[in-house]
Amino acid sequence: MKKRRYFRFSTLYQAVLLILMYVPILVVIVYSFNVSKNTTVWGGWTLDWYRKMAKNRGLLEALKNSLVLALLSSGAAGIIGTLGAVGMARIQWKSKAAIEYISTLPIMIPEIILGMVFMAFFAMLGLPFGMVTLVLGHTTFCVPYVFMMVKASLVGIDRSLGEAAKDLGASERRAFFDITLPLIAPAVASGMLLAFAMSLDDVVISIFVTGARTNTLPIRIYTQLKSGVTPEINALCTIMLVVTFLLVGLSRLLGSKGRR
Repeated sequence: MKKRRYFRFSTLYQAVLLILMYVPILVVIVYSFNVSKNTTVWGGWTLDWYRKMAKNRGLLEALKNSLVLALLSSGAAGIIGTLGAVGMARIQWKSKAAIEYISTLPIMIPEIILGMVFMAFFAMLGLPFGMVTLVLGHTTFCVPYVFMMVKASLVGIDRSLGEAAKDLGASERRAFFDITLPLIAPAVASGMLLAFAMSLDDVVISIFVTGARTNTLPIRIYTQLKSGVTPEINALCTIMLVVTFLLVGLSRLLGSKGRR
């Protein structure tokens, strides 16, 4: 009897949680096809808002900046995170656990604090705020995603494979590129895709480290929301949701292949 009650309560709890999480997303998607400009009144189906969004030069420029930023930051994070995970797997220091914990701190610290720290640090260095500071800031919080993915993948790799390659005359560099890298490639790709999605979605840190002439898509959406939500914004959010879900799904697929 207790098990039945527990089962019913857990099922009800999960259902309520899923409704609260996904119903607002569904509302945004549905109202992106709304004829009426009033987002609280349904007037019929249309694709006009997607057409208007495609002709908006400001939105397209912001989208271009966001894509460039996400590509650069995820690429840099892929290199740094991979090298860091491989290096940490080879050392046996007593402080290894502490270093690994510190390496994942950027995703644990609240974004508003991290953004303020970046702003103060870049101002102290005298760096002009813009794409350079955006790439540096995004790379910092993207590295842990790649680091954790590659670190988990390295646990399942037989070290004797690399040792056998060295015994056959391969150098340390050759053994890494011919043996280790192909084995961890799915984890690296999975981490980079996840980092790409996180960078494309970020708004808090970007606000602190961007310049007046550099605008990203999330920042532009945020500033437009102050003057009221329009179906054009809903259309843009729908496209971003689809792209984010695809990237996260591809990331999980590559991660599962890497674990197998």
